[in-house]
Amino acid sequence: MPPKIAEVIENDVCAACGACEAVCPIGAVTVKKAAEIRDPNDLSLYEKGAGYQVCEGCFTCGRVCPVVDGFIDDELANVRSFFGAKAKDSVGSQDGGVSTALLKALFRKGEIDCAVGIARNENWEPEVVLITSAEEVDKTRGTKYTSDPVLTVLREAFEKYNRIAIVGVPCQTHAASLIRENVNEKIVLIIGLLCMESFHHDVMLEKIVPEILQVKTEDIVKMEFTKGKFWVYTKDGEVHNVPIKDVAKFARNPCHNCCDYTSVFADISVGSVGAPDGWNSVFIRSETGEKYFNMVRDEFEINEDPKPGLDLVEKLIGMKRKGNAEHFLEVCEKFSFETGIRNETV
Repeated sequence: MPPKIAEVIENDVCAACGACEAVCPIGAVTVKKAAEIRDPNDLSLYEKGAGYQVCEGCFTCGRVCPVVDGFIDDELANVRSFFGAKAKDSVGSQDGGVSTALLKALFRKGEIDCAVGIARNENWEPEVVLITSAEEVDKTRGTKYTSDPVLTVLREAFEKYNRIAIVGVPCQTHAASLIRENVNEKIVLIIGLLCMESFHHDVMLEKIVPEILQVKTEDIVKMEFTKGKFWVYTKDGEVHNVPIKDVAKFARNPCHNCCDYTSVFADISVGSVGAPDGWNSVFIRSETGEKYFNMVRDEFEINEDPKPGLDLVEKLIGMKRKGNAEHFLEVCEKFSFETGIRNETV
């Protein structure tokens, strides 16, 4: 019997988080964007899938797959505290610079020895990186809105490091939580980002940016989704925007089945929604998250009652789920295993 992730892949709801590649003991899974080749006799060509002929039936991949695990109905039920925060040194950050400052401070205190995140090159193409010092954290500043299988690098990280922090979008943080629970406890902190959807970088750079926004990729200095629009800022100081509905249809197909907006499985979630301009909204979701944030709390200005607050967050959770929950549950009917949207608290 093939592993459950085979059905996830066949039904085109694989989030490409990279968790299965990170934990497969025989290297039978490789997660890449343009993945069609399946040759069990040549693992170097073995892309996007579980190898029926080479799989040894340990089913570890299914235990770390966020789609197999399913979603949580009330994703705010595990929020211990919600507040606004801004790093005292937030120059160059997307909003309040909380994720960057948090990692830097934890490196300096010796609480982590590795962090996994995404950098980008001058063409806005994403690159998964292992960060091992506070000085390297800046290379991951800013939101990219394009996806890469972030967790694949955990395979290397687990061999070299003992205290690993993960920064990722909901599918990646969900999978990281499952890895920590089922496979490897070296993941000590999971920082989740709020995410409505993400895009393949070629779609973003060859369709959305040049055709819809009519901007040259090389001129972009910042992108953001906020206030119902997709905004692009260019080197000449100009600001370009289009309604989110004009670009949402170009999101990766798995994003249309995702029912997690705030990274419910993270220890700490960070976004901009719910906080004033220039600030981050921060959701402390676990005892672990509380412990690590309190270690470095002095690095931040804190707004205990940010506006517009959780009301706006709840509105966007509803917007994301409006069609996505129906799409996901339709796919669930095709699976041979049980998954879905659970009425429980993480």
